[in-house]
Amino acid sequence: MATTDEPADPRVALRGGLPDRYLTPEDLVTMFSLPSVETVYQWRRKRIGPPGFRVGRYVRFNPAAVRAWEAERTALEDAA
Repeated sequence: MATTDEPADPRVALRGGLPDRYLTPEDLVTMFSLPSVETVYQWRRKRIGPPGFRVGRYVRFNPAAVRAWEAERTALEDAA
């Protein structure tokens, strides 16, 4: 039986609210309550979303880069 201080999935340890692994487009959909993964791909095409990179045919996002992008977007909204 797992204790309350152990993560449900031992492969994922949360640090700063984000998983301690590279994020998938599906993770961004969940994190930002986006309508679909296609939104993430549109952001990449338009270069308006968090920076990502390809690993073979897969797109991955560095959690630190996503956090920085989110902070930048939040600052822009606060300034408006």
